[in-house]
Amino acid sequence: MTRDAARFATTTSSGRAAVRVDGVDAARGLALIGMFVAHVAPAAASADLASLLEIADERPRLLFALTAGMGLAFISGGTEPISDDRAELRRQIAIRAVILIALGLLIAVTLHPLVYIILDLYGLAFLVMLPLLFMPPRAALGVGIALLAVTPGLAELASETDPVVELQSGPLGIVADWVVSGAYPVVVWVPVMLIGLALARFGLTSPRVVGIAALAGTMTAAVLLPIVALMPGGNAGASADDADRWTSALRTSLEALANVGVGVVVVAGMMLLTAFVRPRVRRVAGAVLSPITAMGSMPLSVYTLHLVVIAASVRVEDGVPTDDSVELLLGLIVGSMLFAWLWRRYLGRGPLERMLRWASGRSRADASHVPTPE
Repeated sequence: MTRDAARFATTTSSGRAAVRVDGVDAARGLALIGMFVAHVAPAAASADLASLLEIADERPRLLFALTAGMGLAFISGGTEPISDDRAELRRQIAIRAVILIALGLLIAVTLHPLVYIILDLYGLAFLVMLPLLFMPPRAALGVGIALLAVTPGLAELASETDPVVELQSGPLGIVADWVVSGAYPVVVWVPVMLIGLALARFGLTSPRVVGIAALAGTMTAAVLLPIVALMPGGNAGASADDADRWTSALRTSLEALANVGVGVVVVAGMMLLTAFVRPRVRRVAGAVLSPITAMGSMPLSVYTLHLVVIAASVRVEDGVPTDDSVELLLGLIVGSMLFAWLWRRYLGRGPLERMLRWASGRSRADASHVPTPE
């Protein structure tokens, strides 16, 4: 194990080396902040500011899915996938997934926040990922990219078909939202998670792997984002009304690929700052990023608490319910950073993460295994 890689080593329930990567946590923390912006930022007064805020509408959730795939790779062995107790690990993940689905639905029917809730979809995506968890990394990367090139557009087309529209209007409408028609359809999230899984399997503590990923992500975004902007419905192209359904679907798929490329660059940038720069720079960057990294280390707790806060902040303006507020946005960002930093420093794992770990049996499994020295 290299000196850099050793900085990330912890212990899995099987006694193998697992990986906790501050750079990935920092990227996940940035994704959470992006979600806050998307949820409660007021309408922009200028077109330029509106375009800037639009960045927070799509990229944070894809970055969140990307880091979720990396997390699945970490708990299943990292670059050396576990060979023992795979069924037990899948059982633990399945229990977590069911709890997340239940928690998401519970929040939706009790708090009624004015935002899309990702917890139930997150849990469903975990269930879909179970049989894909130990795919070879090259296969996972290839399948993920291939699916992402088509599934966003196909989901958009499918959401307009009569069967899906009818399903949405009935009691099983949430199923349609989960699969194809919602803001976070599983057919889009799973390919992104596969890409994250593959990158973590290749080894995010390797400068070479991170460098190649950064280059690939940069090239993908640099090529596709200008194309998307020039297409009908893009920022610089014709209006969406001028686009036929297939052109719009193609633009949606290309935009998803480009935004995942941006997400890969964000992860690579965080890895550079937290692992690969000179020690003095790394210490400064780590200290500056520590509140964001702490947020990313307990995403379930931070995300759930932010739903509670914005649900309690709903008010009526001109007869329309709203939660948009600059003060609320700043409060969520600063409050989440402070809460997560203090909790991580003095108590360790996040409160809901701790409960989820206990409910799935993972903490008990950890206690029954003796770590294997590296």
